[in-house]
Amino acid sequence: MSDLRIEQARTEEQLADWRAVHNTIIPTAVLSSDEVRERAGRNRLDVAYLGDVAVGCSTVRPPDEETPAATVIARTLPGFRGRGFGTALYERGLAHARTLSGEGVETVVLASNEEGLRFALARGFVEVERYLLPGDTVPFVALRLA
Repeated sequence: MSDLRIEQARTEEQLADWRAVHNTIIPTAVLSSDEVRERAGRNRLDVAYLGDVAVGCSTVRPPDEETPAATVIARTLPGFRGRGFGTALYERGLAHARTLSGEGVETVVLASNEEGLRFALARGFVEVERYLLPGDTVPFVALRLA
């Protein structure tokens, strides 16, 4: 893990790396470059690199009108799971989220991502709801840190 580095996605290259990981893990909600740039303006987007290879990404959303909690989403590409990279992303995101809200922390996982659900449940998250985005067939699972 000594070669792992996590950077806030600010450059076009970093945003493209973040987008590639996101779109691989969440194929039901593929984002365009413009959508990623817009998200980077309101959320913290981080990319995890092993050497020069993007192996994961995370999103930290501040509280908004819908939820007073901050949201932390950590994603690790399947070939790099089980090596602590997701934990490193999650812990970095959690530390930032706790500076944004005293109202708790939430996460969201695509229901078909069984490894991601296990990851969240193992860290103390509990399911609060499942929802479908318009046109989707695979629900997202919203979880709250207990």
